[in-house]
Amino acid sequence: MDDILAHFAQLTSVSPELSQAIQQRIHQHSVKKGTFLHQADSVCTRTYWIRTGIIRLYYLKDGREVTDFFSSENQWITSADSFMTNQVDQCYLQAIDDSDVFALTNHDLHWLFTHFPEMERFGRIVMSQLFIQQSERLNSLRFTSAAERYQYFCASHRPILNRLPLGMVASYLGITQETLSRVRAAF
Repeated sequence: MDDILAHFAQLTSVSPELSQAIQQRIHQHSVKKGTFLHQADSVCTRTYWIRTGIIRLYYLKDGREVTDFFSSENQWITSADSFMTNQVDQCYLQAIDDSDVFALTNHDLHWLFTHFPEMERFGRIVMSQLFIQQSERLNSLRFTSAAERYQYFCASHRPILNRLPLGMVASYLGITQETLSRVRAAF
C-alpha cells in the first residue's frame, strides 16, 4: 500500500485522513498474464494503478486487435471514455504479463474528489498527462513515418520495450508486423 500512497503524494498533498480514505477504497489485485480487467460491451467501472507489470488497452477492428495504449509500472490505465461517461464501450484491458495492480472504482474516486479537494488536483494532473500522451500518439499517427513512430516509441517506452510482443507494438504504431520488421532492420 505504501507504493500507491507515495504515488498520490508525488502529485498532491496527502493528509492522514486522505491516506486512510484511499486505503479504505483502493484494492490490490494480482493478475496473471492474459487476464482481462475490462471486456468490450460493458461499462468500465475501475481505474488501475500498476505496481508491477504491463496492461494494454485494445479494441477489435475487422477481427484484428488494435492496441491503443500501454501502461506499466507507476502508471494508470482505464478505458477512459467508458469510465468517465459510465457508457458501454468496445475496449478491452488485458494484462500482458503477470501484474500487481491497485483498483479504484469510479464511485470511490468521485467520493474522494468530493471529500478531498486535493484529489481533484490529483485527477487533473493524471488526466492532463494521459491527454498529452494520447495527443502525441495521434499526431504521430497523422504526421510521421513508420520509422519515426518506431523511433519515438522506442524512446518513450524503453523500460518495457523488450517485454512487449512485436505484434502489439506494430498494432499500436498503426503498421503491419512485416513493416515493423523492415523498420527494425533499418534501425
